Amino acid sequence: MDPQSSPARQWRVPRTSPVVKALGALLLLALGLLLAAGDPVRPALAGLAAAGLLVWALRDVVAPVRLAVDPEGITVLRGFAGRRRLPWATVEAIRLDRRSRRGLTAETLEIDAGESLHLYGRRDLDAPLDEVAAALTAARAAAR
Repeated sequence: MDPQSSPARQWRVPRTSPVVKALGALLLLALGLLLAAGDPVRPALAGLAAAGLLVWALRDVVAPVRLAVDPEGITVLRGFAGRRRLPWATVEAIRLDRRSRRGLTAETLEIDAGESLHLYGRRDLDAPLDEVAAALTAARAAAR
């Protein structure tokens, strides 16, 4: 197989995502302190929620690339910031799941690797999921 026939590609979270999450954490913390009114539980809960948002933002900074593909297979995010390599032989299916409910459509990209299922939304990859699915399917077909 010619390596030029299927170049490596990667998809990442939007660059603004960690900033928005960090600002949301600060806003949540400020709101919790503002509405405390002598109650120690409200600022504590706001602090916990803000810490969760900050950890989520940190993950976006530490591991922004959620999915990568090359002629040998797919690399997915594993855990907080780890990576897992999925050779094409282990990838059983690549599907785009669309569900409509109450006028809203939700899309999920599913990568079935037999023992594991990897799910991605639009905000995980910062690209239309149908285009990502098409690129993965094309890379898989080129590898055969």
